Amino acid sequence: MKQYNLGPNGGIMTSLNLFATRFDQVLKFIDKRITDSSYVLIDTPGQIEVFTWSASGSIITEALASSHPTVVVYVMDTARCMSPVTFMSNMLYACSILYKTKLPFIVVLNKIDIVDCSFALDWMEDFEAFQTALEQETSYVSNLSRSMSLVLDEFYKNLPCVGVSSVTGAGIDSFFDKVDEAVTEYEKSYLPALEKLRAEQEEREKEKREEQLRKIERDVREGDEVPLMEQLHTKVPVPGVSISLGMESEDDEDDDEGDDN
Repeated sequence: MKQYNLGPNGGIMTSLNLFATRFDQVLKFIDKRITDSSYVLIDTPGQIEVFTWSASGSIITEALASSHPTVVVYVMDTARCMSPVTFMSNMLYACSILYKTKLPFIVVLNKIDIVDCSFALDWMEDFEAFQTALEQETSYVSNLSRSMSLVLDEFYKNLPCVGVSSVTGAGIDSFFDKVDEAVTEYEKSYLPALEKLRAEQEEREKEKREEQLRKIERDVREGDEVPLMEQLHTKVPVPGVSISLGMESEDDEDDDEGDDN
């Protein structure tokens, strides 16, 4: 930040961009350790918008997903989601990340040693329970949350969610079970789609190369004919050709007469 005179956000973006340019080294490191480790955890910056919606974040995510089974884990602070409005905000974030990355997705409700996550699970499974909780809110945001809950009700049905405690270790086994299920989903859904996109891209590149070769062959057979006057106007020299434009000077006429004598 001092070197480039950047603020906090600019520093995060610059470091992420620089990290993306060297991410091939991270992939090589993962490949070396893949036989010794069952899982690789990559923690992203706390600012969701920076990683999810920036070009560098997309490059990193796609590079991982194209080489290894990749699962996105969205960690929520359960104690801070007891308000239905805050809970809805987190769910909107989760929804946007899911549709942006198009990868297997898991919502983790952390800190269940402080607050039981059953209320959040009830809000996700029971639309009426969430509406009842919103009745205690009277702000404009609560009205927006009430409307958005209708949209997200379908989103919840296929959303894996698990409660864990990083302090006590509760729910960790269930979390890894969800991860294994997500890997299976990756292999069945995401990987075939990725291979299809790769095949289409390779086919387009092949057609482009063939078209370039055909163009080169045509140019070799026919040659590039450039009108002589166009070369003169553009002052492009023509090898072996000397051309004089305009009227002859008197000195030139005298020289010609001398030659005749």
